[in-house]
Amino acid sequence: MTKNTAQNSTTALQVVERTLLWLKVIGALLVSLVYTAVCGLYSLTPRKYRRHEITGKVALVTGGGSGIGRLLIQRLAKHGATVISWDVNEAGNKETVKILEAMGKECLAYTVDLCDRHAIYRAADDIKAKGIKVDILVNNAGIVTGKNFLDSPDELVLKTFEVNTLSHFWTAKAFLPAMLSSNSGHVVTIASMAGKIGVNKLIDYCSSKFAAVGFDESLRVELMVNNYDGVFTTQVCPYYINTGMFDGVKSKILPIMEPEFVADEITEGILLRKQEVTLPFYSNMFVFLKFIINIPSYLRTMQISGSNESMDTFIGRNKPKTN
Repeated sequence: MTKNTAQNSTTALQVVERTLLWLKVIGALLVSLVYTAVCGLYSLTPRKYRRHEITGKVALVTGGGSGIGRLLIQRLAKHGATVISWDVNEAGNKETVKILEAMGKECLAYTVDLCDRHAIYRAADDIKAKGIKVDILVNNAGIVTGKNFLDSPDELVLKTFEVNTLSHFWTAKAFLPAMLSSNSGHVVTIASMAGKIGVNKLIDYCSSKFAAVGFDESLRVELMVNNYDGVFTTQVCPYYINTGMFDGVKSKILPIMEPEFVADEITEGILLRKQEVTLPFYSNMFVFLKFIINIPSYLRTMQISGSNESMDTFIGRNKPKTN
């Protein structure tokens, strides 16, 4: 075989490989369009026919001593789940237990500092020692400082990441193995719309929530690649919620949501095994804008809409608020 013939053969092989690659890409796009259409039609089915039963399942909610966490515990218990509350606030935990008892339900409560991974592992070991398998893990606890970047104390930046992000790793490491062993479970990540778009005076918060979004998306991919089709993940990205965590915040376009509505929708997301719950659903328009217009135009749009000023009236405290 001559040198030219060999080169021609190599070139032909490369052309064939490129062609096959493009055919695969086109095929994947066509399949994704069909799958999107099927999912769209499925979403039109009334929710009551799509909910999954959680009676008898064990649901653990971090930050269950107040706010959205407490509301989620109440709703999950109403749907028949056995509930566990983790919170650094012992008094808040006790109040949650009292509320559940008044409902005729039981609630196991642990005072856990989510900034301490060893405390997380000890509490998890205690639960497992009782023969309890956590079926639904809701990483809900979160904190916010609400200061300009250079005004944010190092200690609060670290704490923001420890609670909003790193604790998700430790809780998942503690409870995910049993889910994988039975190929049954659900990991819920309460992130934020601030995990998809940057916000003035929320650099540490946004960064931690961007990481939480990445945690959920990457975990979902890993579960799929390893064929754990019975273990689900749900990413929750709400706008501002009127829980007290963001007291003083003003919003010109999107509504500040009531916690009861948010808790209802998160619970529905769990029951429907949704991969993502965005609240309000149309807030994704800001994410869409990031992809269709250039950065200067996007920044100007955010400025005109007043989004960059939403934290200007935030009421700061000596210590960060928790939800």
